[in-house]
Amino acid sequence: MAFLTSALLAAFVAYLGAWYFGALEGNFPLVLVLATVVTGVYWLAERLYFLPQRRTSLAAYDAQTAKRNAELSKLGIAPPPEGDSGDARSRLIMQPWWLDWTAGLFPVIVAVFVLRSFLFEPFKIPTGSMIPTLLVGDLILVNKFAYGLRMPVLHSKITEGTPPARGDVMVFRYPPNPRQDYIKRVVGLPGDEVAYLNKQLTINGQAVSKAVAPEFFEPDAMRYIKQYSEVLGSRKHMLLNDENRPAFIPGVEDFPNKANCRYSVEGVVCKVPAGHYFMMGDNRDNSLDSRYWGFVPEANIVGKAFFVWMNTDVLWPKFDFSRLSRVGSFD
Repeated sequence: MAFLTSALLAAFVAYLGAWYFGALEGNFPLVLVLATVVTGVYWLAERLYFLPQRRTSLAAYDAQTAKRNAELSKLGIAPPPEGDSGDARSRLIMQPWWLDWTAGLFPVIVAVFVLRSFLFEPFKIPTGSMIPTLLVGDLILVNKFAYGLRMPVLHSKITEGTPPARGDVMVFRYPPNPRQDYIKRVVGLPGDEVAYLNKQLTINGQAVSKAVAPEFFEPDAMRYIKQYSEVLGSRKHMLLNDENRPAFIPGVEDFPNKANCRYSVEGVVCKVPAGHYFMMGDNRDNSLDSRYWGFVPEANIVGKAFFVWMNTDVLWPKFDFSRLSRVGSFD
């Protein structure tokens, strides 16, 4: 068992190393499921077989020690110090290293599995597509049960939950590459006609309210950019428009139901298919979203983003403690 456990741990470390250095594309949910299953098997084996065996050996040792001490007492010889016996007893009952690194970790791994798979998942904002709502380096929490619970890895739905609402910030599996998670705002619901022409959003023929707000300073680009407040559904949020970027959408990919969209120099008009959503970033001219790669199927939904709990700029090497003000919920 020690050799088998060593091989399993070595394979796990090799997989993580290859993932870290980019030699392969990792699948964390699958790794977590496998870790839960493997450590669970070890935990059951420990409870049902290995621990009872060690307890039997300990009981036999105690009985043998008591018998030997009784015989020594009859001969008038003092029994050996209890310290030596205590050390031997500890060695007999002690969990071997290969069980400590498997069965011993099972409670922690299963807690992480349940928390991440069915309750809340942490997510790091990697790009600026959701500025000003979410900044690069924001660490957020995603509600995994709001839109219905799903089986990890298989992604099959267990409960219905509440359908996504227009204006929600949603994490989903990127349709061109479902192993990659994306975060955008829900703009179009199933059946909606979404138009984004000359940088004005219109849904089902109704222009979405958009008001001028103070300019936003982009620290990475060291420039100010036009900022607006927009009311989408029941949510009021901020968005950015770069007046130097054209309304035309370049580099559009082929995607399922592309025939539902009409592209022009002014922008795009799309009819959202049943069971799909149209997503856009709040940084409207710097977001790779549904305008480029199409609609998000309901099956690709991961969860509802709702809370910023940290920003990486607070940590080394920047120590920008002003980013602590970002901690909290967002629209």
